[in-house]
Amino acid sequence: MATLDGASLFSSGDSLLILARATAVTMLTTMALAINLNSGRFDFSLGAMALASSTIGASVAINVGGGFPVMAAVTVLSGALLGAFSGFLYVTLRISPLVSSLGVTLLYEGLAFTITGGGNISFTQYPELVSFGKSLVAMTAVIIIALIGVYTVFDRSRFGSDYRSLITGQAAAVSAGVKEKGNAIKTYAVSGALMGVVGLIQASSKGLIEAGSINFSTIGIMFTAFLPMFVGGYIGRYSNDKLGYLLGALSMSVIGLGYSALKLTSAQQSLITALLLVVFLIFLSNEERVGRWWRKVKGGNRTPQQPSDTDAAQSVGTGAR
Repeated sequence: MATLDGASLFSSGDSLLILARATAVTMLTTMALAINLNSGRFDFSLGAMALASSTIGASVAINVGGGFPVMAAVTVLSGALLGAFSGFLYVTLRISPLVSSLGVTLLYEGLAFTITGGGNISFTQYPELVSFGKSLVAMTAVIIIALIGVYTVFDRSRFGSDYRSLITGQAAAVSAGVKEKGNAIKTYAVSGALMGVVGLIQASSKGLIEAGSINFSTIGIMFTAFLPMFVGGYIGRYSNDKLGYLLGALSMSVIGLGYSALKLTSAQQSLITALLLVVFLIFLSNEERVGRWWRKVKGGNRTPQQPSDTDAAQSVGTGAR
């Protein structure tokens, strides 16, 4: 569509950086959402964890010093601790994870609001704190490291084995000695760490953290991960779902570049993205029907084979007998 409109997806020198950064943020958010949702835990607090952890990290780096390494370490560690605390509340209170995550969202938004006094944190005057989010190499490294890290944790470790066994058969796994509560808290911690990286990228790319908004203002980031998550789950049938999340995030980032090239409004972008999600969900719900229809179409396009001379002779001989 962008080509037909005469627009280019890579019209500026920063297009690759924008693509890589959007892919990293979407992939990390998708993984953070999926690892809990696969276990039936819907988490609304992802955006709040990204906001609170980046607020803590930036505040420490500005007030204490240490530059970007301190900001990155504190932000990711804060995200992991916030995630673990969210998981602890869930397993302790024994209430619906949806209800629990709504309460945690308000709590973490209030935490960021309190730290900043209801204002924003601007650190554009600190070049070392804003260089990370504006580096193509850094964004590419984040994608690779996160992909390998999440794959290793959930597919090549004892923790990952317990995590998968709880998904496929919770009662049997618990009977075999798997500690369900501990595994849930650790999963929340990994989710929080991933969102800490998201908060770090967003803060570093803007040089600004908007911590003055509360009342579920951070929930929106979660919805950007739905389509890549479903795409990743579909690709995961034939490959690894982590790779699927990356491909889904990359697809959404390319679509985002198309939105910019076509100069669509945010409302138009949201509408098109929602329609794409609905269409994909319809496909998943009717996959067998679509497959039968496609095989029928392919079969109808085949040219009927003409009988060979040998087959004709055999047919005549059979008739004579």
